[in-house]
Amino acid sequence: MNTDEKLVAQANQIAAFFAVQGETRAVPAIADHIKKFWDPGMRHKFLALLPAAEPNLHPLVRKAVPLIR
Repeated sequence: MNTDEKLVAQANQIAAFFAVQGETRAVPAIADHIKKFWDPGMRHKFLALLPAAEPNLHPLVRKAVPLIR
């Protein structure tokens, strides 16, 4: 698994964790977690790979992306 795949997998794991809270609470929690705990380089790389990675992203991660930017 390369670095890009790991970032997508991590984001999806975060989404799976917060999904039990329901979409309304999960989406901002996912964005908040990524902003707080991922270093700027990880966030930048993740946002840059989004067009290609989008089909592999958990739907809640897709909804959280605008809040991460």
